[in-house]
Amino acid sequence: MAGFILTWAFNALLFLFFGLFLAFLCYCVYIKYIHMKYDHIPGPPRDSFLFGHSAAMTRALKSGEVLNDTFLQWAQTYGPVFKINAMHYVMVWTHCPETVKKIIMSPKYPKPESAYARLASLFGERFLGNGMVTETDHEKWYKQRRIMDPAFSSSYLRGLMGTFNDQAEKLMSKLSEVAESQCEVSMLHLVNCVTLNVIAKVAFGMELDLLKGNSAFPDAITTCLKGMVHHTRDMFFQLYPGNRAFIKKVREACRLLRVTGAKCIQDRKAAMQNGEDVPNDILTKIIETAGLESTTKEDEESMVDNFVFHYVAGQETTAGQLAFCIMELGRHPEILRKVRKEVDDVIGSKRDISYEDLGQLGYLSQVLKEVLRMYPNVPGTSRDIKEDMVINGLHIPGGFMCILDSYVAGRLDKFFKDPLVFDPDRFHPDAPKPYYCYFPFALGPRSCLGQNFAQMEAKVVMAKLLQRFDFTLTPGQTFDILDTGTLRPKGGVMCHVKPRHPNM
Repeated sequence: MAGFILTWAFNALLFLFFGLFLAFLCYCVYIKYIHMKYDHIPGPPRDSFLFGHSAAMTRALKSGEVLNDTFLQWAQTYGPVFKINAMHYVMVWTHCPETVKKIIMSPKYPKPESAYARLASLFGERFLGNGMVTETDHEKWYKQRRIMDPAFSSSYLRGLMGTFNDQAEKLMSKLSEVAESQCEVSMLHLVNCVTLNVIAKVAFGMELDLLKGNSAFPDAITTCLKGMVHHTRDMFFQLYPGNRAFIKKVREACRLLRVTGAKCIQDRKAAMQNGEDVPNDILTKIIETAGLESTTKEDEESMVDNFVFHYVAGQETTAGQLAFCIMELGRHPEILRKVRKEVDDVIGSKRDISYEDLGQLGYLSQVLKEVLRMYPNVPGTSRDIKEDMVINGLHIPGGFMCILDSYVAGRLDKFFKDPLVFDPDRFHPDAPKPYYCYFPFALGPRSCLGQNFAQMEAKVVMAKLLQRFDFTLTPGQTFDILDTGTLRPKGGVMCHVKPRHPNM
């Protein structure tokens, strides 16, 4: 009997092994078919048959490089269309303006589920779920977007000027303390705090006042973004025992954001059900998206998904732009003098900046646009192309993921002369308009809903900073970019600040 069981077990294992081997062999044949289908497209040599270019991307990630710089080098080497492989997936990069226009402006090309599903959860902990950025079904996304639109309308944004001014004033008070102490300060940290304060207040009715003390929120967002990079770009990250502590930290950060969101939603729902006056803000719209009487667990999770998305996006979009802006103005004193003169002419000594003032800060707008050309907060977007397509004369069979990379396009000299030179005059009203090679907030139906919000906030903060303070960059710091999925200044933009004297 025992011998029969052992023989049966051995045969079962042998059969299982043979089945797995046969499945693996079939998978390898399928990968070979994919290679043959797309290998007429230019691109760098694969690191391996099975994993394609994954090793090159992992090396860039582990070395601290900006992965998009690797893509930029490949674009410069292989031209306006190139492809990379990762197992059976094919990703095609293009910076052909007409193709970018065709794809990004049409709702017929959805976001790829295989890519955005990786943002739904980080290492098994729900992160963005099925919120606006991760929802790939156009109809479901459109329903969310339509309900959210009023919270970002021009009339509503005008009403936020008071909050923008008040929160920017808190930054000015903090900078006064820093100037008095004569210590250097990380401007990245300070603008992170301000933008978190703003999005918490205007979107969710929360009072954080992070400039007065430590909070787990900024670190939680940074941790989640770092985790997002590893989770989406390194398929083997979870397998290494040395990464367990970091993975645990990422999961805890996700839980912190989601638990906070759930409490805010429950408090606001209770107020709405009791007939209390509530603001027409993002939190109210999140609840209306799901329905006030929603009680299912999945409905509540979906509301938290949108809380986390708007919280992270609303903070990260503006903070990175402000930090890079301060860094570049510190490196270009002639541009700093010019934009400061404009602020002095338009704002003068006023404490509160009006909505009408923002429209007169034309050169500051040019500066902020140039910042986003060189340092787009979200470097690119992707679409799922199911049909055959001709790009730059190449016939490409359907079934690939198309990458539209604003970082790469913004640093190509075919679109921008001397692209590594910071030059706000590229965006002068009389200068030629970039044609589908500049899209830091994406374009078309899935463009960033909060881009006007972000630019208004950035203008108010920068105008007040330029009006009140002189700042100089601390010598010896790095000006490299930190790639955490979004882009940040790696050195933190360390500065010394001092109050401005009148007419200086």
